[in-house]
Amino acid sequence: MGGETVLGRRPGFWAGTIILGTGLARLAFLFCGQLDLVMDEAQYWDWTRRLQLSYYSKPPLIAYIIAFWTGILGNTEIGVRAGAFMGAAATQALLYLGVAKLFGRPRVALWVLVIASTTPLFLASGLLMTTDNPLLICWLGALLCLLAASQGQGGAWPWLGLAVCMALGLLAKYMMLTFVGVALLHGLILQRAGLLPKGFWPRLAAALTAGTVVGLAPVFAWNIENGFVAFKHVGNLAGVSGNRAEAFLRPEKLPEYVGSQIGLLSPWWLAATLAGSWAALRQVRGKRHLPLGLSQTQAALLVAGFWPMFVFFLAWSLHTKIEGNWPAMCYASGLISAGFFWHWFWRGGRGALHRARKVWLALAGLVFMLLHLQGTIPLPHDYDPALRLKGWSDLGNKLAELRQASFVDPTRVFFFSSAYDTTAALAFYAPGQPFTYCVNLGRRMNQYDLWPGPHDKLGWDAVFVERKPNRPVPDPLLGMFDSVEPVYYRTRHKGRPAQEFTFLVCRGFNGHWPQGPTGDY
Repeated sequence: MGGETVLGRRPGFWAGTIILGTGLARLAFLFCGQLDLVMDEAQYWDWTRRLQLSYYSKPPLIAYIIAFWTGILGNTEIGVRAGAFMGAAATQALLYLGVAKLFGRPRVALWVLVIASTTPLFLASGLLMTTDNPLLICWLGALLCLLAASQGQGGAWPWLGLAVCMALGLLAKYMMLTFVGVALLHGLILQRAGLLPKGFWPRLAAALTAGTVVGLAPVFAWNIENGFVAFKHVGNLAGVSGNRAEAFLRPEKLPEYVGSQIGLLSPWWLAATLAGSWAALRQVRGKRHLPLGLSQTQAALLVAGFWPMFVFFLAWSLHTKIEGNWPAMCYASGLISAGFFWHWFWRGGRGALHRARKVWLALAGLVFMLLHLQGTIPLPHDYDPALRLKGWSDLGNKLAELRQASFVDPTRVFFFSSAYDTTAALAFYAPGQPFTYCVNLGRRMNQYDLWPGPHDKLGWDAVFVERKPNRPVPDPLLGMFDSVEPVYYRTRHKGRPAQEFTFLVCRGFNGHWPQGPTGDY
């Protein structure tokens, strides 16, 4: 792509073509119904029916985005995922324009766009409506605003943009708080190099403080009313409280974490990310480095945005289980570094790896195709990695049949589970999209514990659903109903076997409902 190639002469045109082409692929994925809602998507949708200042596991922005689009497109899979489609397009545009304008490298920007558009992590963010989608937009916007301010561009506007991105990012996910560390490290690197703009520190402090206060105000207000359960939950997940904090060193978690990062980035783009980020780090330290064409200010931003978070989660995986997407925001900087490295590597690399560069690019294109066409690939169900996400639509149809055939009064039947994700999926796919309930049989707390149980349904019948086949009847349920009868069912998706479920047909609810969480946060 270097030199006077067609792509290099018209990067803006080809960037627009990539954004449009990948957008059409996402649109086709949405309308083809290849994948039922992921259970977290169903949970966020269920939140839209009780809009609040915050929620047990996440801040509120995701619920309001979904509520906006479902208000236009209805309570459908397309309505839930429309925000992901639009967010992915916004992220792609930000990546290209940010690198083209603020870094001054439109050809590199085109490579960054190609890399991001073929990376599984960012592809999934554009197909599924999760909290990482709006967070990525805010994080990337904050990075670019910080760079513009550091380069003395735009006057006060970059600082205002940074404050807005900080506030919206915190309303999307608590991870945005770590951007404070990124900004501070970036400033310290510039200060050490004598490149710090006049008035940088007070303006940075004002922008970060304003954004943090605005973003966390509704979250704090909600937590005050709910016993700060959200913060207890985050502490438990991070391994600083609860059961996860019991053993400090758990090295068996490291291979799982490393494998997740290879899978989410793909081996070739992870290698390019590490190579580009390492070159930026060596440049900041004044060491000999690859000639990527970065200014010191730009290299400082990429180093601050990638290495601390990447190294922290790598080290913390020795203590507790780290979800693969937790360090996702470091790849906003990392993939920009990868684009600079790949631009150099494509033109000036040497050896067998350089000769195979077109193979790498072809593999990236193959990943893009496989992710968008996964529902059409006839994998045996035992080898289908997306199997646990399929079959919910068929489950809804089966529940409709069961409700009509198994109960005297089908209008007096409610649905429940003991897992929050299954409860959320039932809320979306059960006939009529009813309010569903999550019984506590010894699990950790979740959002449904903060909402009313079925106390107004004395004498009703119910269907309990569990995402495991051939499960015995839990003893507590026998004390809640007059009778409980198991039914086992394997769902189908597009004519192929999908998830297996245990249904418990429960008759005569006596009003007993376990109170309060008996597990961890």
